[in-house]
Amino acid sequence: MRVLVVQNYQHTGLGQVGHALDEAGAMVDLRQAYLGEALPADASDHEALVVLGGDQNALADDDYPYLPALARLIKRFGDSNKAVLGICLGSQLVARGYGGHNIIGRPTEFGWHEVTCRVEAVSDPVLSSVPQQFPIFHWHSDTFSLPDGAVHLASSAMTANQAFRIGRAVYGIQFHFEADTRLVQEWTHVFHDQIATNHAQWLDDFEAHAGRHGTAADAAGLELARAWVKLIA
Repeated sequence: MRVLVVQNYQHTGLGQVGHALDEAGAMVDLRQAYLGEALPADASDHEALVVLGGDQNALADDDYPYLPALARLIKRFGDSNKAVLGICLGSQLVARGYGGHNIIGRPTEFGWHEVTCRVEAVSDPVLSSVPQQFPIFHWHSDTFSLPDGAVHLASSAMTANQAFRIGRAVYGIQFHFEADTRLVQEWTHVFHDQIATNHAQWLDDFEAHAGRHGTAADAAGLELARAWVKLIA
């Protein structure tokens, strides 16, 4: 299978999603859209689409003029009954592509925090793979309203819309389930100054946070990744 992966920011790798794709023998076609690499016009050459996170917001068209085209491409994949996964900024672009309202500039949700699955998740092919409550890594301030027809799947104490599905296999997931402890630790080095400015105490306590939440978060993230990959036709 051939999977299109759109990267929107530096050092935002596939993490556990990449592991699950490797297990399935997928070929990844990575496009660094934020560096000007072109996006395909349609979904014809790929079986699935992954849209990763980024520091920009989903309406930052002036600085990232490819964003409207990416939102349209997301919907083209979904309309073709192909699997789509939007993570963090990617989830906000899924919402945009399907007519949801992007909400910019809320307080930041950062670190490992609990996500609670809604009753709709029990029958969902992806969210049913994890416990009803689980810790997972977050790093976002923006959010969105659910598009018409979306199935609301999960929330956190700070963010109502943490996960949703449209149709068979289009997923918007706000939390960073792809970021296992190893990737989070990498981010603490790469983005150290940014984190230190806003979350200095979290950095000081990183080992304690990782020890408390890392194992369960890593397990949940990998199960979610594997479950989504199974939906690729």
